[in-house]
Amino acid sequence: MEEKKEIMVKVPIEWYVSEDIKSQYATNMIVQHTGEEFLISFFEMEQPLLLGNPDEVKSKLETIGTIKAKCIVRIIVTPQRMKKFVEVMTKNFEAFSRKEEKEGEE
Repeated sequence: MEEKKEIMVKVPIEWYVSEDIKSQYATNMIVQHTGEEFLISFFEMEQPLLLGNPDEVKSKLETIGTIKAKCIVRIIVTPQRMKKFVEVMTKNFEAFSRKEEKEGEE
């Protein structure tokens, strides 16, 4: 029998973000998983406009039943991609934290 050789060729990726992509601020997120994938849902929650003195604001808050959190995007990834995502996010957050600490010392 003929042995098949696997050919590996690295093809560079050109990362492109379209001008049409809308950036939105996510105030909350939920991460769920099944046996095959992770679902990451990002939400934007609009705070109600509350005007008045503290007693009036408190009264308005007590009458609000819920605040709607609108799902603005849901990302689905494999467990392997999720592991890499967590690693990259951890490294980025650590770098951010170190920078914040240095700036706080100045």
